[in-house]
Amino acid sequence: MILLDTNVLIYASEAESPFRRWARNVLAEAVSGEGAGTSVVSLAEICVGAAEPDTVAETIRGWGVAILDVPPAAAEPSARAYRRYRQRRRDEATREAPAMPLPDFFIGAHAEVMGWRIATADEGRFRTYFPSVRLVTP
Repeated sequence: MILLDTNVLIYASEAESPFRRWARNVLAEAVSGEGAGTSVVSLAEICVGAAEPDTVAETIRGWGVAILDVPPAAAEPSARAYRRYRQRRRDEATREAPAMPLPDFFIGAHAEVMGWRIATADEGRFRTYFPSVRLVTP
């Protein structure tokens, strides 16, 4: 299984995305091979910006992508990584770190505890906070 980050699903559906071809290729290869999944966290992120949020899950499933619950075992590694992120932000900026992007940490921890790769165009946080997770990037 390869876990698709939110941006992969968005890029695959946006005609003007510079990563559209890459995202569609990753999606097609995963669906026809090892399997493709996305987290309910990614589903929620996409629904926030969708014109018709009620149809998002149906569309994603129609692409052959499974929508997966975050396993409870991902909570602790997600929290540890997020705490390191917030501390690093405070240390670097001498101000309070923003409360976001917690979703990326749940996605990273999900892949880590399951031993899956993540397809993403946003590799920075994943490489820094989940270095054992293999990434598929453009």
